[in-house]
Amino acid sequence: MVSSITYAMKGRDLLFQHGIKSYVERTPHSNENAGCGYSIYVPNRTDEAEAILTRAGIRVLGRTEREDVG
Repeated sequence: MVSSITYAMKGRDLLFQHGIKSYVERTPHSNENAGCGYSIYVPNRTDEAEAILTRAGIRVLGRTEREDVG
């Protein structure tokens, strides 16, 4: 989760430059993330992706795991 759509798009583009697939998504509304509107979904290499974002000055407000749908 990031603080704005702008950071989400910048983060997605930065991760793409590092060969990491990611997607900008609306953050589902819950009590835990009441103020966050956008997230960057990273299906793989999540720890590496978070480190890249942090080094670039993009503050990660939180992480959640997706439930497998199948």
